[in-house]
Amino acid sequence: MTKVIMNGCNGHMGRVISDLCAQDEDIEIVAGVDIDTTKNYEFPVFGKIADCDVAADAIIDFSHISCIDALLEYSVEKEVPVIVCTTGLSAEQDAAVRAASEKVAVLKSANMSLGINTLIELLKTAAKSLAGAGFDVEIVEKHHNRKLDAPSGTAIALADSVNEAMDQAYTYKYDRSSERKKRDSKEIGIQSVRGGNIVGEHEVFFCGTDEVVTLKHTAYSRAIFGKGAIEAAKYLAGKPAGFYDMGDVIRGK
Repeated sequence: MTKVIMNGCNGHMGRVISDLCAQDEDIEIVAGVDIDTTKNYEFPVFGKIADCDVAADAIIDFSHISCIDALLEYSVEKEVPVIVCTTGLSAEQDAAVRAASEKVAVLKSANMSLGINTLIELLKTAAKSLAGAGFDVEIVEKHHNRKLDAPSGTAIALADSVNEAMDQAYTYKYDRSSERKKRDSKEIGIQSVRGGNIVGEHEVFFCGTDEVVTLKHTAYSRAIFGKGAIEAAKYLAGKPAGFYDMGDVIRGK
């Protein structure tokens, strides 16, 4: 049984994870942390993580960038592995996450979905076979009309996995409307669609002569990110200090 502290327990993802853990006999939330302590759970809720005095095997963080410094300080001091799922971290905070991983196990990924991270691993194999044979690589990502950034961090992670497999031979092309020129064979086109309530859809196209291979992932709810975080907590519990990502979880399963 993996015992977890849920940092940001009253946020949307915190509530999703609480519900998922209640249905999973291999994991238990033993404490929550949230600025709102009024909601009732079967576990105690603390207004600040520094006040949490409940022993745990891991921390799942879906909170706010303003909470990251205190989270990392607590994780290092208590020697509790932490899964950092909060997005939008500054360069300084990213550096702090890396620094903390020298003292405690830290897991951080651009996307917590098990499906997306399996796709990332598959792309590395596909790239060596297809991109290595001259296939062009294009990525299209789709999200809801409230998403502020484009392209998505996940689309960049997918492109990075191809680029890693090909020894960083590619550059990324986000816009072709500003110039009239033939496509460079060493570019990965990345395009964004924003509309409606699309949770998330990513397609990677390997386009060759007379054939196209498409790898696609569709998210139908944000629960997939919670499921991934739970599997990450099970994986990270008891691990030595170091920086981990969801690829480690996939390979460790």
